[in-house]
Amino acid sequence: MKKTKQRCLASCLCGQTALEVVGAPIVSTVCYCDTCQAAGHVFERADGAPRTVGEDGGTEYCLYRKDRVTVVRGGGHLQEHRLTPDSKTRRVVARCCNAPMFLDFTQGHWLSVYRSRLPAGVQPPQMRVMTGDRPAGVTLPDDLPNYSAHAPAFMARLLWSWAAMGFRRPKITW
Repeated sequence: MKKTKQRCLASCLCGQTALEVVGAPIVSTVCYCDTCQAAGHVFERADGAPRTVGEDGGTEYCLYRKDRVTVVRGGGHLQEHRLTPDSKTRRVVARCCNAPMFLDFTQGHWLSVYRSRLPAGVQPPQMRVMTGDRPAGVTLPDDLPNYSAHAPAFMARLLWSWAAMGFRRPKITW
């Protein structure tokens, strides 16, 4: 019997824009880097935008292989944002309701989907990374591993998934 892969939709708030993701995430994480915090706070200022950065300064993501993500609805609503013109990271927002959808490290093989866009049953966070950049005075609980930079386990998962893809780097388009 053939095993089917998990499929789910990552949808914007109003439902006009959606991505289909196939399979389990490479890893589910909370990122505290300065750029995720800065971009998230910019997005939160838009009309009707959801909260992106948690009270503790973290942004939750599920990372998926790019070859397992497809824009299935509302691609015309997607707009990329870069913190600087030469940034290799683009964050993509659904303009229909100002919901951040994903982060694309353009030179990578993975896509970081904002966890709040995914159904509740998708992999909960497995670790916190870049905690050295968290806001002053924030103490993190020890319910998950907390890493001041990118964890070796995080990097290993990315490497294994890239190997499984034949070291390809697909482009995400809409």
